[in-house]
Amino acid sequence: MRSTPDVQENLNAAEALIREAKNKGAALVVLPENATSIAQDKAMKLKNAFPENEHPAGPFFSKLAKELGIFLVAGSISIRLGPEKIANRSLLFGPDGARMAGYDKIHLYDAAPAEGEMYKESELIVPGGRAVLAPTPLAKIGLTICYDMRFPELYRKLAGAGAEIITVPSAFTVPTGKAHWHVLLRARAIETGCFILAAAQGGAHPSGRATYGHSLMISPWGEILAEAGEEPSMITAEIDLAQVVEARRKIPNLQHAREFEGPWIQ
Repeated sequence: MRSTPDVQENLNAAEALIREAKNKGAALVVLPENATSIAQDKAMKLKNAFPENEHPAGPFFSKLAKELGIFLVAGSISIRLGPEKIANRSLLFGPDGARMAGYDKIHLYDAAPAEGEMYKESELIVPGGRAVLAPTPLAKIGLTICYDMRFPELYRKLAGAGAEIITVPSAFTVPTGKAHWHVLLRARAIETGCFILAAAQGGAHPSGRATYGHSLMISPWGEILAEAGEEPSMITAEIDLAQVVEARRKIPNLQHAREFEGPWIQ
């Protein structure tokens, strides 16, 4: 997607892509981070955030998931927690329209990836404090968001709890995307033996922000199954959960993990 500061415009854009995915046989659809709004101005970010039970995205995506009979990860949306604070929350809806899980982004992006480019999510966003795994009839789905991908311990915990698919809705910066996007996501797939589904924002947004794009679907062996570019689009791939079992049989690193002390400085 290439989200704007207009919530309804973004919902309409998401619906078109979701329907296209369903028409191509998708059973699980994943949207990117900040699917309902990308704005640079703090006041606009707060304006487009609502308590979850009042957010227009909730009933919108619930109704769409039920109509199409799909599992839908609504990327992430801004949930109002108070006058000046929000959560960056990923929501999973089932084919009956029910909200199956919600995950608040744990790791907040406070970084300066390039000259003149600075982000400080912690000024507005309250970090989550728990990993979330949703055991659905389709697969065991772990929920993460964007910057989380730089913290492999989260992914190992999800895999250790049985995750077969891990979703990574993102709005990656261009400099870090060019340098790190593919290698980080392939590494998370390889070390967990999970399918990684990373839907991304891409291109020059009306807010003035630019994002990297290149949504990816990656196998448990680290192979890129499908990749998008920068333009708004939809990609699909077939997922065979037997590949999760096979990858973990070949490289049983999750079983070999050991606790250890230190490091000790000698």
